[in-house]
Amino acid sequence: MPWRSTAEHYGNVAMFFHWLIAALIVVNICLGLYFADLPKSDPYLYYLAQIHKSIGLTVLVLSLLRVLWRLVNPVPPLPADMPSALKFLARVTQFLLYVLIVIIPLSGWLMVSASRHPVPTPYFFLFDWPNLPKVADHELLVDTHAFLAWSAIVLVPLHVAGALYHRYWRRDQVLAQMLPWG
Repeated sequence: MPWRSTAEHYGNVAMFFHWLIAALIVVNICLGLYFADLPKSDPYLYYLAQIHKSIGLTVLVLSLLRVLWRLVNPVPPLPADMPSALKFLARVTQFLLYVLIVIIPLSGWLMVSASRHPVPTPYFFLFDWPNLPKVADHELLVDTHAFLAWSAIVLVPLHVAGALYHRYWRRDQVLAQMLPWG
């Protein structure tokens, strides 16, 4: 399998970014939903929050690299016989997911930085990740981060459903293009 994408198949680098970011997002959504309901007195809350933030920052860096990689690599086209409305829906969903994988972690970083008690994030407890300058009210950023996360919770299953639609309904190669063994 080539490193670079071609008109027929995504390359190893694009697949690596796709599947690693997807896995990290699923883990972070689960972590975020879990610790959001924990009482402030829970002894694991601090550690779970730091892991959530570290994963989010990792997603941010990987997503920026993924966007750069996509700008210099071709994207396999959707099937020519696919209805134009579905092509539009697929492209809009992909675009929104690209936006979300950058702005969700960025909004989280801004939110943490705008806290009344801003402390650096111990990135996987290896080193301190610095805060950004305060650009907005902390509560506004909390609401924004939550709204964006819920948007991803809606869009990710839609994206998966689209991939399964291509595999099992249309029986085309769209899903196979993103699978290492496709």
